[in-house]
Amino acid sequence: MVKCFIPHLVFGVLAVLGVSLVNAEDPYLYFTWTVTYGTRSILGVPQQVILINGQFPGPKLDVVTNNNIILNLMNKLDQPFLMTWNGIKQRKNSWQDGVLGTNCPIPPNSNYTYKFQAKDQIGSYTYFPSTLMHRAAGGFGALNIIHRSVIPIPYANPDGDFTLLLGDWFKTNHKTLQQSLESGKSMPFPDGVLINGQTQATFTGDQGKTYMFRISNVGLSTSLNFRIQGHKMKLVEVEGSHVIQNLYDSLDVHVGQSITILVTLDQPPKDYYIVASTRFTKTVLTATAVLHYANSNAPVSGPVPAAPANGFDWSMEQARTYRWNLTSNAARPNPQGSFHYGTITPTKTIVLANSAPLINGKLRYAVNGVSYINPDTPLKLADYFNIPGVFSMNSLSELPSGRAATLATSVMATSLHDFIEVVFQNNENTMQAWHLDGYDFWVVGFGSGQWTPDKRKSYNLVDALTRHTTQVYPNSWTAILVSLDNQGMWNVRSTLWDRQYLGQQFYLRVWNPVRSLANEYDIPSNVLLCGQAVGRHP
Repeated sequence: MVKCFIPHLVFGVLAVLGVSLVNAEDPYLYFTWTVTYGTRSILGVPQQVILINGQFPGPKLDVVTNNNIILNLMNKLDQPFLMTWNGIKQRKNSWQDGVLGTNCPIPPNSNYTYKFQAKDQIGSYTYFPSTLMHRAAGGFGALNIIHRSVIPIPYANPDGDFTLLLGDWFKTNHKTLQQSLESGKSMPFPDGVLINGQTQATFTGDQGKTYMFRISNVGLSTSLNFRIQGHKMKLVEVEGSHVIQNLYDSLDVHVGQSITILVTLDQPPKDYYIVASTRFTKTVLTATAVLHYANSNAPVSGPVPAAPANGFDWSMEQARTYRWNLTSNAARPNPQGSFHYGTITPTKTIVLANSAPLINGKLRYAVNGVSYINPDTPLKLADYFNIPGVFSMNSLSELPSGRAATLATSVMATSLHDFIEVVFQNNENTMQAWHLDGYDFWVVGFGSGQWTPDKRKSYNLVDALTRHTTQVYPNSWTAILVSLDNQGMWNVRSTLWDRQYLGQQFYLRVWNPVRSLANEYDIPSNVLLCGQAVGRHP
């Protein structure tokens, strides 16, 4: 009797303890953010910027895996506004994605409360405004997800943690930029590069200690190279993936991407340059900050360390060195689940070619010849209420068509649990970057020229990392694999914001005809209604 009873008692205690631990690490965090205009002299000229609670950049959100975030956002601008959570998967919850295909914008002098969970994620992420050209005025910030205590990480806890938001910056007002784009003009060259919204910053650490640097490119259009004078950088995480910990002298970070590095202060005690400079541009713009040793009495000196002399080929080779750490846990154990991506046959292949056509005499940007236009009713609401005519699932082909470019509210139909191959084909002479909301994906291949099925022989089907944003080099292709396990309406977009604004985007409808809470949460009780959804009842 006793021998039988004790194990049951132990298991019962462990079960209760396990529930307590889970509940303790899945708390609800409450925030109130007020979005306003303000004036800052960022590049020496007073200009209008977007502040969150009076801050530029916005407040840093530090949360733990599986935390529930309840964030009341109050819009005090003179235009409708939305915030999107870049890289947050919004599991079964595209209702909270914060883009115009899923949410009505928050009217001026109104509010909306976002409710979402940092479910099964860990890493460095960002948030930013998804409406109009608001991103050109600010409103962006860091969203860092720290691992739960029950999940180990593949490196020692650092002695400190720094967040660096890098990005190109324009002196031109965001409304003026918007009007210029709508008139058919392309985006001008930026006026500068910022680090945490500043042209000067200092990060202080102790000699001999190791620090984490969370680095994100929050700019509009320009790839950046990051480096620290005299120090090696150990790459440990890329957009939620723990990676093989290679050492680098410099790292390319493309628009919308985030990386996490460890840096040991193992040099003589002095101050060192931290540098971010534009890549692949005729004129190189540079921002510098200072890595200050706490026991330093010597200011920064010597030339600012230069970016790599080589361009696209060098950058592509560096991208190929990013490998998934297969021996590490992710935000939950067994990150590969019950299958390995390299052993699965895709259900379909989609090839997406970007272009810059003239439509009605004005510059637009397109995907497979279709330039996206936002409807007055979010696609998600049109789908839910069965409102016809809002979007088309026939306008966008799965392969480049070669037809004349057109305007459409384009949606591509897929089924829940499809496993798809997507090839981004870039036939232009400009750098591209693509993002998929609701997911991360395996980046399995980069190559120059035209993609053909034979290029699959070069894919990394063993340890390609997963991430939410990938670069596509000029006159080149990038291939990804995606497991469509997250039902919803998800934005596929260029992260170059002028291209996104003028149509280089569409939506992926990941669908199961049986409505079930096991697949997708129901419409929020506080949903905003606009367009043809006004007056309808959830």
